[in-house]
Amino acid sequence: MAEKPVVLVVDDEEGTRIALGSLLEDGGYLVDTAADGTEAVEKMKSSVYDLVITDLKMKGCDNDGINVLKAAKSQSYDPEVLLMTGYGSVESAVEAIKLGAFDYLTKPLDPERAMITVEQALGRKRLKGEITNLRSQVEEKYGRKNIIAVSSKMRRVLELADIVSRTDSTILIEGESGTGKELVARAMHFGGLRAKWPFVAVNCGALTEPLLESELFGHVKGAFTGAVRDKKGLFEEADRGTLLLDEVGDMPLPIQVKLLRALSDGEIRRVGSNFSINVDVRVIASTNKNLELLVEEGRFREDLFYRLRVVPITIPPLRERREDIMLLVNHFLAIYSQKLKKDVKGFSPETLEILLNHNWPGNVRELENLVEGAITLNSSPLIKPSDIAPLLRVKKLSSENTAAGFADLNLNNLNSMYEIMEKEYILRALEKNSYDHSQTAKALGIDRSSLWRKMKKHSIKRPS
Repeated sequence: MAEKPVVLVVDDEEGTRIALGSLLEDGGYLVDTAADGTEAVEKMKSSVYDLVITDLKMKGCDNDGINVLKAAKSQSYDPEVLLMTGYGSVESAVEAIKLGAFDYLTKPLDPERAMITVEQALGRKRLKGEITNLRSQVEEKYGRKNIIAVSSKMRRVLELADIVSRTDSTILIEGESGTGKELVARAMHFGGLRAKWPFVAVNCGALTEPLLESELFGHVKGAFTGAVRDKKGLFEEADRGTLLLDEVGDMPLPIQVKLLRALSDGEIRRVGSNFSINVDVRVIASTNKNLELLVEEGRFREDLFYRLRVVPITIPPLRERREDIMLLVNHFLAIYSQKLKKDVKGFSPETLEILLNHNWPGNVRELENLVEGAITLNSSPLIKPSDIAPLLRVKKLSSENTAAGFADLNLNNLNSMYEIMEKEYILRALEKNSYDHSQTAKALGIDRSSLWRKMKKHSIKRPS
């Protein structure tokens, strides 16, 4: 909205146009006028107005004000509209509000009431602008461009996500913890048909069965102890938008039955109610479990599995898309250096070598937490191996020698930690490349002589 709101006054009576125009100008508004609906429609096509005030009936045409209202609401800048009408046409003005008018004013106009109503209408216009701006910020934060990926596997995931985001199909996102399942779900919502409506997420494994049922479907007053008033469920909260059922594999079987009905019929029933409520919700489910195995074990309904898995999307673990590691490292480095107000320039080559070869059992979430932790603890411009050693997760060790090394480790000695980690990565690389020194050196990004020296230092020999 401009510094001075612009108002279009539409009336076939010149006296009304002049009087109302003067009142608005005295109130600090810019004013334009039109003598009939045709002129008003043409002006709205070439100019931008924050508010249109139009008479309901002009020059013998009962619907002229309605036509102005419809034309105003078809403009991309979406002005607010006030109707002016005589007492005998109040019923028509109320119908106009159903078509999108903000309010109506009765003739003869009360100047004080007219100005209050004008300010209220422009207040809603400002609020709508703020909401649009906030929505743009949310879309920027959660849109696809915030998913950092160059690997072919992730590109295929994002291409599929783009396609299905423009549909209402139910989607099942599968992947290990920390791979970014919710991030992909949000990107599909904010890049899809329902972006203007709510995105609601619930962790199905974090709530007990009664709480999850109430959370999803709501309850009526008196349904159980503590239900002191009616409560909407998340299906109702997400109406016209998207509901993410995170970790759906942990959902209890009785709730699965109700979920199946909601997906099949588009209806939910609050706990304790005898009446069904229609909902229009796009459902995305995510899981880090093998649902097919759960179906075989009788812990997940087969009919629900197929209802959820209309479009399956599998997000690969970070260890299968190592091309993305450097991008993610730099992305998180930029975020947390600024957030934590640390002048950290980057990671040393030795540190990057460790990051690139780490198995990342916690996936992207583990990498993000490591970068944040390293920046938090670091006091120098460059992050060294010793800075990240305490932060790395190691699922299992690849040799008895490495296990012995950990047993003898003085945990206060970060250099010792780095030595053991270096040995671990060299052993992994050698095993992966069948102890071919040339291939192993290439995989580690070092030359053969460096590999030989490191093997000698760590007493690593080819197994017999």
